[in-house]
Amino acid sequence: MLNGKNILLGITGGIAAYKITFLVRLFIKAGANVKVILTDSASSFVTPLTLATLAKNPVVLDFVKTEGNTVDWNNHVDMGLWADLMVIAPATANTMSKMATGNCDNILMATYLSAKCPVFIAPAMDLDMYKHPSTQSSFDALTSFGNMIIPATSGELASGLHGEGRMAEPEDIVSFIKKQLSDGLPLSGKKVLITAGPTYEAIDPVRFIGNHSSGLMGFELAKTAASLGAEVYLVTGPTYLSVTHDNIHVVNVVSADDMYHSAQMYYETSDIVICAAAVADYRPKTVAEQKIKKSEENFTIELVKNKDILKTFGDHKKNQFLVGFALETENEIENAKGKLKRKNLDAIVLNSMRDKGAGFGGVTNKVSFIDTNSNITAFELKTKAEVAVDIFNEIIKRRYA
Repeated sequence: MLNGKNILLGITGGIAAYKITFLVRLFIKAGANVKVILTDSASSFVTPLTLATLAKNPVVLDFVKTEGNTVDWNNHVDMGLWADLMVIAPATANTMSKMATGNCDNILMATYLSAKCPVFIAPAMDLDMYKHPSTQSSFDALTSFGNMIIPATSGELASGLHGEGRMAEPEDIVSFIKKQLSDGLPLSGKKVLITAGPTYEAIDPVRFIGNHSSGLMGFELAKTAASLGAEVYLVTGPTYLSVTHDNIHVVNVVSADDMYHSAQMYYETSDIVICAAAVADYRPKTVAEQKIKKSEENFTIELVKNKDILKTFGDHKKNQFLVGFALETENEIENAKGKLKRKNLDAIVLNSMRDKGAGFGGVTNKVSFIDTNSNITAFELKTKAEVAVDIFNEIIKRRYA
């Protein structure tokens, strides 16, 4: 949810500022780009060097910056436009009052007034200050401007008193922001099951039957679904790929039987199911316990059919929107439509081995999206990341529009 986001973090002069080093680390760990604005009073609680080291960006302290004999200025307008979201933590009563009234007497306030992005405010102060009518008036004004207040918690305060006014913990601030960002996304609150990659069917301890699928299409689908707010279960066969996202749960499997049993665990509760894996149709009837030695001139392996995961899902479909993939070499449209009907799918994604740049192993794909009404939407050759976006756009049109 925060991966690749530009986060502008404003720190004001409260004792809770010491916790912000942990917040910066959490943002960086989530893949965000972080820039910090530190007010003069905040620098008494946490040092610019610490924050610059953690954020991997210089800390902004004032409008003017001096480097050797060169004098320059920090452009508050550029910073406000750079940010995808702005976080002010801790936010003191003084700073919130300035924000509510437009009192622009430092670079943080100038940047806040220039920002076009969502603004999150994590207040921190003593309990009497927190409950004072003037503070509550600031909360009301800031909320009316569209800012989001991260509620303070109750606990031991710097004064030694116990009550409301303690800044939310860094982990809770991150969780609050993620939830707010996901609310309103097309797939927020939805569960998506995706299968990806090849399956390996063992012949003996060192050999297997497999295919050339890299799993990239399935991984890109998972990342797109997560970016749209979904909770994603990615069941993947052996692949070199990896993904780190709070909304993506990766389940690693090897064989078709492994994939079926793992995917089946999440199928019942899924809203959207996309079977993008290249599952082996057959497996060896028997698996040798020891490595098979080269002896005979000819060697025969008896194969038996694997369970058809996609058809099994189609046979037991209730409210799921079920999507399959068809990789064809001839009579592509007819074969894809036949598979869609035969397996009781809601849609099928067709790609042809005859299209240059499509299919296994590459970073591009060329697909057509076919639904149960035989509506065909054909796309040009694109990266698999772009194809994933196209596929989910088509699903959302049919399921949630």
